[in-house]
Amino acid sequence: MQPAVVAHRGASAHRAEHTVGAYALAIEQGADGLECDVRLTRDGHLVCVHDRTVDRTSTGRGAVSTLTLAHLSQLDYSRARPALSEHPGDPMRHAGATPERGDRGLLTLESLLDLVADSPRTRLFVETKHPVRYGGLVEAKLVALLRRYGMANPRSKEESRVVMMSFSAMAVRRLRRHSATLPTVLLLDQLNPLRWDGTLPEAADYTGPGIHLLRADPDYVDRAAAFGHLTYTWTVDDPTDVELCRRLGVAWVATNSPAGTRELLTR
Repeated sequence: MQPAVVAHRGASAHRAEHTVGAYALAIEQGADGLECDVRLTRDGHLVCVHDRTVDRTSTGRGAVSTLTLAHLSQLDYSRARPALSEHPGDPMRHAGATPERGDRGLLTLESLLDLVADSPRTRLFVETKHPVRYGGLVEAKLVALLRRYGMANPRSKEESRVVMMSFSAMAVRRLRRHSATLPTVLLLDQLNPLRWDGTLPEAADYTGPGIHLLRADPDYVDRAAAFGHLTYTWTVDDPTDVELCRRLGVAWVATNSPAGTRELLTR
């Protein structure tokens, strides 16, 4: 079975990351899932911003956690738009990066959930960023918001519209205390001795190694599978990496270009 294609921060090879335009394009390109990062504003709203600060991606400056939603909403987020896609398999690689409608405004998680709710075949992968000054409040706010959409306690992990992810094992454990059936991914930047054999903490359902780990240790996918853990891999754009994930049986590949990666998988 081919890996499912997850749009990393939206179709971020073509639109400014974490904008409505990037996610709308990802859905248009046929992405199976959407990936986002969330942080809490000073006044308690979950917003889709990867970095600790907005310096790189917007016209403003400062840490997300110290700024209000009203302030963040006044900024232009088209600053981090790509120049051209460099994805060799991307049918849109020659498309320009002129900002389009939906490429400028702040994206709240609530707005992204509205988009997902209108696209019933699309799954949302939400990464909670840590360490942050608000600690476990991030997971509590996430579950509270998902509860409003009827997504916090799915009938089964397989049927869940939302998957929570984090590099923090503590954050994954906190999430599990809020919901027994919301699936989780423990993201991995390295395979330390505790994780090398494929085991995960009890609260983690799926493993999330970076593609650099699979290049160095492709057998890890099978070791994780032996313990019942499917693999989510980030960030997969290079054709060689796409083929590696397909061959290893990776379940989900996070990619900046859903169209290009889909094209490579179906050749």
